[in-house]
Amino acid sequence: MFRHTIPLGRIFGITVDVDYSWFLVFGLLTWMLAVSYFPSEFKNWNTAEYWFVGSLTAVLFFASVLTHELGHSLVAMRYKVQVPRITLFIFGGVSQIAGEPPSASAEFWIAVAGPIVSFALAALFLIMQPLLTPISPLLAAAKYLALINAMLALFNLIPGFPLDGGRVFRAIVWGVSRNFRRATLIAADTGRFVGYLFIAFGVWLALRGNFFNGLWIAFIGWFLESAAAAQVQQQVMQGLLAGHKVSEAMGRDYTPIPADTTLESVVHDHILTSGRTSFVIISDSEVVGLLTLPAINNVPRSQWPTTTALQAVIPAEQMQWIRPDAELWTAFDKMGRSGIDQLPVMTDKKLLGTLSRDDLIHYLGILQALKA
Repeated sequence: MFRHTIPLGRIFGITVDVDYSWFLVFGLLTWMLAVSYFPSEFKNWNTAEYWFVGSLTAVLFFASVLTHELGHSLVAMRYKVQVPRITLFIFGGVSQIAGEPPSASAEFWIAVAGPIVSFALAALFLIMQPLLTPISPLLAAAKYLALINAMLALFNLIPGFPLDGGRVFRAIVWGVSRNFRRATLIAADTGRFVGYLFIAFGVWLALRGNFFNGLWIAFIGWFLESAAAAQVQQQVMQGLLAGHKVSEAMGRDYTPIPADTTLESVVHDHILTSGRTSFVIISDSEVVGLLTLPAINNVPRSQWPTTTALQAVIPAEQMQWIRPDAELWTAFDKMGRSGIDQLPVMTDKKLLGTLSRDDLIHYLGILQALKA
């Protein structure tokens, strides 16, 4: 989902990073607070104070967003669902939850944890205000953070997938229907409807002269509708692939490359002639690793004639692969989460073939044609 991010560190074993789009909304929020919100609420500051408190409040707001996402993540981990990453971006933050929740109740508590954390933060900043009365900059920040955290919680409880309220709605439908896929489709369709309402309201505001707010609300609606539509498409694909195995779609004519092949030979005899960008490397009929285009580029070009594939390979213990009896949807999901285009298909370190995105798309076309 996010290809251009800056890592910030790890919290509770979860990688936290910032998408480049975050800097845009951080700058806009700081500017809005410094030139509009705080001057209207606190009139006796100088310009430097307005900008300092504006930037400090923006940082604390995104710390609140991160805490909101940690609420989701820690509850997900409590239910044995992995959360490898949290990313801050233009619309706030998102937890990359690796896999679906094990039950409707787990989905409910994972979804509702974020708004509960935001309400708790709003209450905390509200309670702190009497203590901060003598220090007007800190009081101003506390007032805004109490308000914005309450608004964040309420906004996220709107029953439109993929908002937290949409996930709570999905959990309720899932619990009643006992059908996760059906619940997801209903929640996603509801999310699309909510997205269209936001777009319509934003356009209406813009036409009435409130152009900036209208444009922003319409943009949020577009994002919600696009995310919900992607979820619908994902469920349709998952329904088509259900029950089908990797062995049905994988390519079997794949030729592995011996470990002693030089990188120069790999480039000229395989990459430039076949268009492939990753290769399984074997030694004594066993897979020893995967050679990718980035791994080759990490080796200086002058050393390609003397560097073997084995020396540049991603070791078998670290590479992504899949079994032939695995579900096709599992393979598709694994490719998406890992950002790779091809998976070696193996059993006991023996290469049986490869599964690429092209193989999956071709097989999906066949399934759609048969369904039609």
